[in-house]
Amino acid sequence: MTIQWFPGHMTRARRQIQDKLKLIDVVIELLDARLPVSSRNPMIDEILMDKPRMILLNKSDLADAKVTQEWIEYFKKEGITAFPVDASTGTNVKDIPAQARLLLKEKIDRQLAKGINPRAVRGLIVGIPNVGKSTLINRLAGRSIAATGDRPGVTKGQQWIKVGKEMELLDTPGILWPKFEDQNVGYRLAVTGAIKEEILNAEDIAFFGISYLMRYYWDALEERYGLQEFSRDADDSDSVIAIMEQVGRIRGCVISGGRIDLEKASRAFLRELRAGKMGRFSMEAPY
Repeated sequence: MTIQWFPGHMTRARRQIQDKLKLIDVVIELLDARLPVSSRNPMIDEILMDKPRMILLNKSDLADAKVTQEWIEYFKKEGITAFPVDASTGTNVKDIPAQARLLLKEKIDRQLAKGINPRAVRGLIVGIPNVGKSTLINRLAGRSIAATGDRPGVTKGQQWIKVGKEMELLDTPGILWPKFEDQNVGYRLAVTGAIKEEILNAEDIAFFGISYLMRYYWDALEERYGLQEFSRDADDSDSVIAIMEQVGRIRGCVISGGRIDLEKASRAFLRELRAGKMGRFSMEAPY
Protein backbone atom coordinates (compact mmCIF):
# COMPACT_ATOMS: atom_id res chain seq x y z
CA MET A 1 0.00 0.00 0.00
CA THR A 2 1.27 3.44 -0.94
CA ILE A 3 0.87 6.04 1.81
CA GLN A 4 0.69 9.69 0.79
CA TRP A 5 -0.95 12.65 2.50
CA PHE A 6 -0.30 16.28 1.62
CA PRO A 7 -3.43 18.41 2.18
CA GLY A 8 -3.61 21.87 0.66
CA HIS A 9 -3.15 23.64 3.99
CA MET A 10 0.30 22.05 4.28
CA THR A 11 1.38 23.63 1.00
CA ARG A 12 0.22 27.00 2.32
CA ALA A 13 2.03 26.37 5.61
CA ARG A 14 5.34 25.91 3.83
CA ARG A 15 4.87 29.19 2.00
CA GLN A 16 3.84 30.98 5.20
CA ILE A 17 6.88 29.68 7.10
CA GLN A 18 9.20 30.98 4.41
CA ASP A 19 7.48 34.37 4.55
CA LYS A 20 7.89 34.65 8.34
CA LEU A 21 11.41 33.25 8.61
CA LYS A 22 13.08 36.67 8.69
CA LEU A 23 11.25 37.40 11.97
CA ILE A 24 12.49 34.21 13.66
CA ASP A 25 15.47 33.93 16.04
CA VAL A 26 15.42 30.20 16.72
CA VAL A 27 13.65 27.15 15.34
CA ILE A 28 12.22 24.53 17.69
CA GLU A 29 11.89 21.30 15.77
CA LEU A 30 9.56 18.82 17.41
CA LEU A 31 10.12 15.16 16.60
CA ASP A 32 8.46 11.99 17.80
CA ALA A 33 10.96 10.34 20.14
CA ARG A 34 9.83 6.93 18.89
CA LEU A 35 10.88 7.68 15.30
CA PRO A 36 13.13 10.75 15.02
CA VAL A 37 14.11 10.11 11.40
CA SER A 38 10.69 9.30 10.01
CA SER A 39 9.13 12.23 11.88
CA ARG A 40 11.79 14.66 10.68
CA ASN A 41 10.54 16.37 7.54
CA PRO A 42 13.42 16.64 5.03
CA MET A 43 11.73 19.72 3.53
CA ILE A 44 12.35 21.59 6.79
CA ASP A 45 16.11 21.72 6.19
CA GLU A 46 15.52 23.36 2.82
CA ILE A 47 13.03 25.87 4.25
CA LEU A 48 14.93 26.88 7.39
CA MET A 49 18.44 27.03 5.97
CA ASP A 50 20.95 27.99 8.69
CA LYS A 51 18.64 29.28 11.42
CA PRO A 52 19.70 28.29 14.98
CA ARG A 53 17.80 25.16 15.88
CA MET A 54 17.06 22.81 18.75
CA ILE A 55 15.40 19.41 18.56
CA LEU A 56 12.81 18.28 21.08
CA LEU A 57 12.13 14.55 21.24
CA ASN A 58 8.49 14.65 22.25
CA LYS A 59 6.37 11.80 23.59
CA SER A 60 9.54 10.54 25.27
CA ASP A 61 7.35 8.84 27.87
CA LEU A 62 6.21 6.45 25.10
CA ALA A 63 9.68 5.81 23.66
CA ASP A 64 12.34 3.33 24.71
CA ALA A 65 14.45 5.42 27.13
CA LYS A 66 17.73 3.74 26.15
CA VAL A 67 17.16 4.41 22.46
CA THR A 68 16.15 8.02 23.16
CA GLN A 69 19.45 8.62 24.96
CA GLU A 70 21.27 7.21 21.94
CA TRP A 71 19.46 9.76 19.77
CA ILE A 72 20.46 12.63 22.07
CA GLU A 73 24.11 11.59 21.76
CA TYR A 74 23.74 11.22 18.02
CA PHE A 75 22.38 14.75 17.55
CA LYS A 76 25.04 16.11 19.89
CA LYS A 77 27.73 14.70 17.59
CA GLU A 78 25.94 16.45 14.72
CA GLY A 79 26.24 19.75 16.60
CA ILE A 80 22.52 19.96 17.40
CA THR A 81 21.06 20.50 20.85
CA ALA A 82 18.46 17.81 21.50
CA PHE A 83 16.62 16.71 24.62
CA PRO A 84 13.55 14.64 25.50
CA VAL A 85 10.28 16.29 26.51
CA ASP A 86 6.77 15.20 27.29
CA ALA A 87 4.40 17.98 26.33
CA SER A 88 1.45 16.18 27.93
CA THR A 89 2.97 16.08 31.43
CA GLY A 90 5.39 19.00 31.10
CA THR A 91 8.60 17.02 31.59
CA ASN A 92 11.58 19.24 30.64
CA VAL A 93 9.30 21.80 28.95
CA LYS A 94 10.33 24.58 31.34
CA ASP A 95 13.93 24.26 30.07
CA ILE A 96 13.05 25.29 26.52
CA PRO A 97 13.24 29.14 26.87
CA ALA A 98 16.64 28.91 28.61
CA GLN A 99 17.96 26.55 25.93
CA ALA A 100 16.75 28.93 23.23
CA ARG A 101 18.59 31.85 24.82
CA LEU A 102 21.69 29.68 25.15
CA LEU A 103 21.62 29.04 21.40
CA LEU A 104 21.48 32.81 20.86
CA LYS A 105 24.07 33.67 23.52
CA GLU A 106 26.58 35.29 21.16
CA LYS A 107 23.90 37.48 19.58
CA ILE A 108 22.47 38.47 22.97
CA ASP A 109 25.96 39.22 24.34
CA ARG A 110 26.66 41.52 21.38
CA GLN A 111 23.41 43.38 21.99
CA LEU A 112 24.17 43.79 25.69
CA ALA A 113 27.67 45.06 24.89
CA LYS A 114 26.08 47.78 22.77
CA GLY A 115 23.69 48.71 25.55
CA ILE A 116 20.72 47.15 23.78
CA ASN A 117 18.19 45.36 25.95
CA PRO A 118 17.37 42.12 24.07
CA ARG A 119 13.71 41.59 23.24
CA ALA A 120 11.88 38.32 23.80
CA VAL A 121 13.25 35.44 21.76
CA ARG A 122 11.06 34.68 18.76
CA GLY A 123 10.78 30.97 18.17
CA LEU A 124 9.23 28.98 15.35
CA ILE A 125 7.80 25.58 16.26
CA VAL A 126 7.77 23.11 13.40
CA GLY A 127 6.88 19.45 13.18
CA ILE A 128 4.76 16.90 11.40
CA PRO A 129 1.05 16.47 12.23
CA ASN A 130 0.09 15.01 15.60
CA VAL A 131 3.62 15.30 17.02
CA GLY A 132 2.35 17.49 19.89
CA LYS A 133 3.07 21.08 18.82
CA SER A 134 -0.15 22.58 20.15
CA THR A 135 0.10 20.66 23.42
CA LEU A 136 3.67 21.94 23.85
CA ILE A 137 2.64 25.54 23.17
CA ASN A 138 -0.19 25.36 25.68
CA ARG A 139 2.19 23.90 28.26
CA LEU A 140 4.75 26.65 27.65
CA ALA A 141 2.14 29.39 27.74
CA GLY A 142 0.51 27.97 30.85
CA ARG A 143 -2.94 28.16 29.31
CA SER A 144 -5.01 26.71 26.48
CA ILE A 145 -4.31 28.79 23.41
CA ALA A 146 -3.53 26.42 20.58
CA ALA A 147 -6.11 23.87 19.45
CA THR A 148 -5.16 20.31 20.36
CA GLY A 149 -6.38 16.87 19.35
CA ASP A 150 -5.35 13.24 19.16
CA ARG A 151 -5.54 13.32 15.39
CA PRO A 152 -3.33 14.96 12.75
CA GLY A 153 -4.29 18.18 10.99
CA VAL A 154 -5.83 20.07 13.94
CA THR A 155 -3.77 23.26 13.50
CA LYS A 156 -4.73 24.95 10.21
CA GLY A 157 -3.20 28.46 10.52
CA GLN A 158 -0.43 30.45 12.18
CA GLN A 159 -0.50 32.46 15.38
CA TRP A 160 1.98 34.25 17.68
CA ILE A 161 1.84 33.14 21.31
CA LYS A 162 3.59 34.79 24.27
CA VAL A 163 5.54 32.62 26.73
CA GLY A 164 5.98 34.94 29.70
CA LYS A 165 8.42 37.78 28.96
CA GLU A 166 11.16 35.52 27.61
CA MET A 167 9.75 34.11 24.42
CA GLU A 168 7.19 34.47 21.64
CA LEU A 169 6.26 31.42 19.62
CA LEU A 170 4.90 31.07 16.12
CA ASP A 171 2.74 27.99 15.81
CA THR A 172 2.37 26.41 12.36
CA PRO A 173 0.31 23.56 10.91
CA GLY A 174 2.12 20.23 10.76
CA ILE A 175 3.76 19.58 7.42
CA LEU A 176 4.29 16.19 5.86
CA TRP A 177 6.27 15.91 2.67
CA PRO A 178 4.50 15.18 -0.63
CA LYS A 179 6.03 11.75 -1.23
CA PHE A 180 7.59 9.11 1.00
CA GLU A 181 10.48 7.62 -0.99
CA ASP A 182 10.76 4.84 1.61
CA GLN A 183 7.32 3.36 2.21
CA ASN A 184 8.45 2.12 5.63
CA VAL A 185 8.56 5.79 6.68
CA GLY A 186 4.87 6.05 5.83
CA TYR A 187 4.09 2.89 7.77
CA ARG A 188 5.99 4.06 10.86
CA LEU A 189 4.16 7.38 10.78
CA ALA A 190 0.86 5.59 10.35
CA VAL A 191 1.53 3.21 13.26
CA THR A 192 2.19 6.14 15.61
CA GLY A 193 -0.82 8.14 14.38
CA ALA A 194 0.78 10.92 12.31
CA ILE A 195 -1.41 10.22 9.27
CA LYS A 196 -5.19 10.37 9.24
CA GLU A 197 -6.66 6.90 9.74
CA GLU A 198 -9.49 7.66 7.32
CA ILE A 199 -7.12 7.33 4.36
CA LEU A 200 -5.40 4.16 5.56
CA ASN A 201 -5.95 0.42 5.52
CA ALA A 202 -5.92 -0.35 9.25
CA GLU A 203 -5.08 -4.02 8.67
CA ASP A 204 -1.93 -3.17 6.71
CA ILE A 205 -0.78 -0.72 9.38
CA ALA A 206 -1.49 -3.14 12.24
CA PHE A 207 0.29 -5.93 10.35
CA PHE A 208 3.37 -3.69 10.10
CA GLY A 209 3.17 -2.72 13.78
CA ILE A 210 2.71 -6.28 15.04
CA SER A 211 5.58 -7.52 12.87
CA TYR A 212 7.84 -4.84 14.33
CA LEU A 213 6.94 -5.68 17.92
CA MET A 214 7.45 -9.36 17.20
CA ARG A 215 11.03 -8.59 16.18
CA TYR A 216 12.04 -6.07 18.84
CA TYR A 217 9.50 -6.03 21.69
CA TRP A 218 8.14 -9.55 21.78
CA ASP A 219 7.89 -9.76 25.58
CA ALA A 220 5.54 -6.77 25.76
CA LEU A 221 3.38 -8.10 22.94
CA GLU A 222 3.30 -11.58 24.44
CA GLU A 223 2.26 -10.32 27.87
CA ARG A 224 -0.43 -7.99 26.55
CA TYR A 225 -2.23 -10.57 24.42
CA GLY A 226 -1.31 -13.93 25.99
CA LEU A 227 0.89 -15.18 23.17
CA GLN A 228 2.90 -17.79 25.08
CA GLU A 229 1.96 -20.54 22.61
CA PHE A 230 2.26 -18.38 19.48
CA SER A 231 5.09 -18.27 16.95
CA ARG A 232 7.31 -15.19 17.13
CA ASP A 233 8.47 -15.46 13.52
CA ALA A 234 7.83 -11.96 12.21
CA ASP A 235 8.74 -13.01 8.67
CA ASP A 236 5.87 -15.50 8.57
CA SER A 237 2.69 -13.68 7.54
CA ASP A 238 0.52 -16.49 8.94
CA SER A 239 2.08 -15.98 12.37
CA VAL A 240 1.39 -12.23 12.23
CA ILE A 241 -2.23 -12.80 11.18
CA ALA A 242 -2.66 -15.35 13.96
CA ILE A 243 -1.66 -12.69 16.46
CA MET A 244 -4.03 -10.16 14.86
CA GLU A 245 -6.82 -12.72 15.30
CA GLN A 246 -5.81 -13.25 18.94
CA VAL A 247 -6.11 -9.51 19.51
CA GLY A 248 -9.58 -9.69 17.99
CA ARG A 249 -10.66 -12.55 20.23
CA ILE A 250 -9.45 -10.79 23.38
CA ARG A 251 -11.02 -7.46 22.38
CA GLY A 252 -14.37 -8.91 21.39
CA CYS A 253 -14.04 -8.46 17.63
CA VAL A 254 -15.84 -11.73 16.84
CA ILE A 255 -18.47 -11.81 14.10
CA SER A 256 -20.85 -14.45 12.74
CA GLY A 257 -19.44 -17.94 12.46
CA GLY A 258 -16.79 -17.21 15.05
CA ARG A 259 -14.70 -15.27 12.56
CA ILE A 260 -12.58 -12.28 13.59
CA ASP A 261 -13.27 -8.78 12.29
CA LEU A 262 -9.65 -8.02 11.41
CA GLU A 263 -10.27 -4.35 10.69
CA LYS A 264 -11.84 -3.81 14.11
CA ALA A 265 -9.08 -5.85 15.76
CA SER A 266 -6.44 -3.83 13.92
CA ARG A 267 -7.87 -0.53 15.11
CA ALA A 268 -8.01 -1.83 18.68
CA PHE A 269 -4.36 -2.86 18.48
CA LEU A 270 -3.27 0.51 17.07
CA ARG A 271 -5.16 2.43 19.76
CA GLU A 272 -3.50 0.41 22.51
CA LEU A 273 -0.03 0.67 20.98
CA ARG A 274 -0.28 4.46 20.58
CA ALA A 275 -1.54 4.84 24.14
CA GLY A 276 1.47 3.01 25.56
CA LYS A 277 -0.51 -0.01 26.74
CA MET A 278 2.36 -2.28 25.67
CA GLY A 279 5.00 -0.16 27.33
CA ARG A 280 7.68 1.97 25.75
CA PHE A 281 8.92 1.26 22.25
CA SER A 282 11.02 2.98 19.60
CA MET A 283 10.81 2.25 15.89
CA GLU A 284 14.18 3.74 14.92
CA ALA A 285 17.65 3.77 16.44
CA PRO A 286 20.66 5.84 15.30
CA TYR A 287 23.13 2.95 15.21
